[in-house]
Amino acid sequence: MGARWSASFYAPDGLDSEAVRQALQAAVNEVDTQMSTWNPNSDLMRLNAGRAGAWVNVPPCLMEVLRLALDIGRASGGAFDVGVGAAVRAWGFGPEAVDEVRIRKALEMRHPPAHEIVDLDVEGGRVRKLAPVDLDLNGIAKGYGVDRLAAVLHGLGIASGLVGIDGEMRAFGLHPAGEPWVIAVEAPDPDRRAPHSILALHDAAVATSGDYRHWLMAGGRRLSHTMDPRRGAPLPEPPASVTVIARTCAEADGWATALMVLGPKAGTQLAERERLNALFLLRGAESTLQSKTVGSIFDPSHDHGYAH
Repeated sequence: MGARWSASFYAPDGLDSEAVRQALQAAVNEVDTQMSTWNPNSDLMRLNAGRAGAWVNVPPCLMEVLRLALDIGRASGGAFDVGVGAAVRAWGFGPEAVDEVRIRKALEMRHPPAHEIVDLDVEGGRVRKLAPVDLDLNGIAKGYGVDRLAAVLHGLGIASGLVGIDGEMRAFGLHPAGEPWVIAVEAPDPDRRAPHSILALHDAAVATSGDYRHWLMAGGRRLSHTMDPRRGAPLPEPPASVTVIARTCAEADGWATALMVLGPKAGTQLAERERLNALFLLRGAESTLQSKTVGSIFDPSHDHGYAH
């Protein structure tokens, strides 16, 4: 997925850490093999290559992520839409360079959101596209990969850990002294890495979608990698970042993208309806930064959030 994974955990003396590392690497390799848009032989790209109306067999992990992605897409009214693969590639945020011809096609292309044109036969392990569409899971696959890392450690009997892929993190258990895992929400600054706020996590996951790490310059404007599904183009004026805490990292990842697309007003309304814990960071005049929060964890009267 073009990213690095990490794992910190407490375990008994004598544990074979190299065996743990290999198991963790195998887990993220499995996610990459099934869901990468950079690997033309991945299961996702095989699904994309299938003709409309034809059932395509997919492995269980890919099915699980597709089901969650379509559920979030449906609940967000299409703000989270995994059917933006053609636009992502056209604008140069995939394995290919920016392509003006493809950009024009993406801007002209109008198709229903993926949750309306993708059928899942979960029991049969197969997927059918009802219309031509290129699926892209980059807004949720990293989060799912983090969940897989946590599952591996749980399976090895490790009861306390913090795992992550890039900025998507999941914590479980407590430090031996009984303290939660402390992580920082990054300030949305493209020139440096610095904390904006601190979270103390216990059996919870966090994901951030932002405009400050992956972007391109076009017409003198900096355009974020997050696509507006309604336009087939990057969001014109996105929040600086949206951070979501949820039960799983896949859920946090998908919802952070959805709220980023909707922006602070509609995004706040959706977060309240779905009972999400979300932090919007918004750019103001003269490089100021404003925040808008939903949920008790991000209550500005508290010094930190504590998630169970």
